[in-house]
Amino acid sequence: MTVQTQPSGVPDDAMRRLAQMRPGQPTSLFTSDLSVNEFLLVREAGFRPLGLVLGSSIYHVGIQFGRWSQNRELDQLSQAMYHARELAMTRMEAEADALGADGIVGVRLDIEFKEFGSELAEFIAIGTAVKADAPPDNDGGTWRNRHNQPFTSDLSGQDFWTLIQAGYAPLGMTMGTCVYHIAHQRFWQAMGNIGQNVEIPQYTEALYDARELAMSRMQAEAEELHAEGIVGVQMLSNTHRWGGHTTEFFAIGTAVRPLRADHVIAKPQLVLPLTDR
Repeated sequence: MTVQTQPSGVPDDAMRRLAQMRPGQPTSLFTSDLSVNEFLLVREAGFRPLGLVLGSSIYHVGIQFGRWSQNRELDQLSQAMYHARELAMTRMEAEADALGADGIVGVRLDIEFKEFGSELAEFIAIGTAVKADAPPDNDGGTWRNRHNQPFTSDLSGQDFWTLIQAGYAPLGMTMGTCVYHIAHQRFWQAMGNIGQNVEIPQYTEALYDARELAMSRMQAEAEELHAEGIVGVQMLSNTHRWGGHTTEFFAIGTAVRPLRADHVIAKPQLVLPLTDR
């Protein structure tokens, strides 16, 4: 059986499912992976959940040859890890767009390496598409970003509510990745460190450089969206299946903008914390 897809890479079956979930359809109902507390706070912020949206990309992550005696970025692997995530994110956004959503909240990006291929990994993006009850201002503005795409945010429902209360809007998730090989110590250097408390400069420099590359790429994406800043930044370190001397540094966060040029951060109303279900 052949799986038919749209130009965006979203399967036809998924598009038919989404068509039934559009507001106004007789059988429309929303699905969401938000907790009950997050759902209540997202509604309190003025957004209605439309449905769970996802994007997937099964990607062959190859190997790269080079001089292993030096600290260096593995460009081909960096590009592969970024492009695979970007494909998953784009397909998730296409599903949200098909629902007429203004944005996607609670986004998760996961990687699962498959048993049917040691170098095959599935990159999955999943979140809850939402529609705003009202525009962000009185001038007919939109919650979508400058590319007229639904915003994406990996903030929790609680943090999303606080962001809106503070007078900010999410623009999109921005990310940067760097797969870096850390050179092995020479034998006599390693032997000389035995029993001593001593910094290993080549390791320090390698990890510092790799994190800086990931951070700068994330910041460049936020600048392209004309963001004021990035909140909820996470810096993750993943070895995946490459071994201890090759590591991916992955930076991700939510780019934000003020709702008004003359905005002042409002003091959120005091609310009692909700307990999780």
